[in-house]
Amino acid sequence: MRDVFVAGVGMTPFGRHLDKTHSQLTQSSVREALADAGVVAGVVDMAIYANVTQGFVAGEMSIPGEFALRPLGIEGVRAIHVEAACASATMGFHLAFDYVRAGLADVVLVVGTEKLYSDDPARKFAVFQQPLDILEAQRYLAATAGKLAPAPPGADAPSVNALMDAYAAQARLHMATYGTTARQIAAVAAKNHTHSVHNPLSQYRKAMTTDEVIAARLVAWPLTVPMCAPISDGSAAAIVCSAEAIGRLAIDRPIRVRACSSKSGRARAPDDYARHVTRGVAAAAYEMAGIGPADVDLGEVHDASSSGEIVQIEALGLCAAGGGGPGAERGDFSIGGRVPVNPSGGLVSKGHPLGATGLAQIHELVAQLRGDAAGRQVAGARIAIAENSGGFYGVEDGMSCVSILSRD
Repeated sequence: MRDVFVAGVGMTPFGRHLDKTHSQLTQSSVREALADAGVVAGVVDMAIYANVTQGFVAGEMSIPGEFALRPLGIEGVRAIHVEAACASATMGFHLAFDYVRAGLADVVLVVGTEKLYSDDPARKFAVFQQPLDILEAQRYLAATAGKLAPAPPGADAPSVNALMDAYAAQARLHMATYGTTARQIAAVAAKNHTHSVHNPLSQYRKAMTTDEVIAARLVAWPLTVPMCAPISDGSAAAIVCSAEAIGRLAIDRPIRVRACSSKSGRARAPDDYARHVTRGVAAAAYEMAGIGPADVDLGEVHDASSSGEIVQIEALGLCAAGGGGPGAERGDFSIGGRVPVNPSGGLVSKGHPLGATGLAQIHELVAQLRGDAAGRQVAGARIAIAENSGGFYGVEDGMSCVSILSRD
């Protein structure tokens, strides 16, 4: 098995891009990734395109990656289209890692792109009302009935979306199990909104206090709007290479990919956090990388809701079970803290264009490990971890992906 490196990364600003097509967003991030690596399109021998909703929102259901990439000169290569819900881009990245590591490719372009904003609001919101998603959310609410921390009087009305009710139930289950508080969840959101002030690609760049997060409009208790990922457009890309290609192409700032691990979720009791899918995936990634959680200097994790960040950092072993909420209040996961998490701003502030999210995490980790993150730089960053979840099935993520990168 060969060593694998990220040679270059690119990313558009996340936010609203009604004036751009999927292809235009893709081409923007890919051009930037190629330029960052210092290579031309002709060296790419494999291309992986990740996306979730393009067929539904734009009506473009056939070879979307090829349509976007051939105008850049990326042609005559093996091309793969990946869909794994919110983990689509990371699954593409893991495929690239596997192909390069096994010697089946030398230079792989991975790009994830999503446009969720639309001139047709009904179409935009229908993406989040898929029957299977709603059914799984309803099943989760039934499975956790009677096990949740009680909502304050008048705050227990259902939201307009069963998925958000399920996210809120996940938060309330963790609260009931470990004593996590609504204020601690708000502290996570405040941290990420404050981090994003220094990220020029972030959808939101306004610092928030914990009190401001709590006072914001309620979605489903205990979650307020700033605790939930927004609708976003955007694209992110990476060039993944073998060590031989790094030398041959004279790439001067590669970042090593130490491990990629991904698995689907499984049936378990809702509050059996010891068997959470991310816990097993992370254990496999740490073993592959030859490190443990104590070696990690920073992380990017999937915070579709801010309570989700708490669950994931505990599953990654970055703190003890039940320690995520108190740690957030202490500042353990803020820049300058023990192990900064989501210095990019995370999904709640940087944005969450589903098919691009995982590669946006890789973009941030590469910037951090190179020392290029400016006002949000984590001092001395040497080893970084990313956790990206895809979909919801049963009582946990449909897919969990963990990637470990290092600067040497």
